[in-house]
Amino acid sequence: MAEKITFTKNIQNISLQVGDIAYYVTPDASGYNSDPQIIGKITAVGKDFIVVPTDPGLTTDDFIMFSKNKAVNNSSLLGYYAEVKLSNNSTGKAELFSIGSEVTQSSK
Repeated sequence: MAEKITFTKNIQNISLQVGDIAYYVTPDASGYNSDPQIIGKITAVGKDFIVVPTDPGLTTDDFIMFSKNKAVNNSSLLGYYAEVKLSNNSTGKAELFSIGSEVTQSSK
């Protein structure tokens, strides 16, 4: 049975998505020093919750984190070109100093 984990604040990391793997760490007397324990694959994401396959038995002090599937989320671009859209919602002056990327040609 799926378990919904609800947070007291909205999730701020916009890269969190269905299919990511959730982990947790329980604090000890000196902080969060233990190895992360796997919760499972995230099956749903809302503004303040995630859904995972089973109840991990979390407490309010546990720290939740996630990792991406490396088979799906490659670290570099593939192909001959890339398209990027940048937007700024600020009404004040903004200046862009640099943009960079690692690009790997996927075929010749």
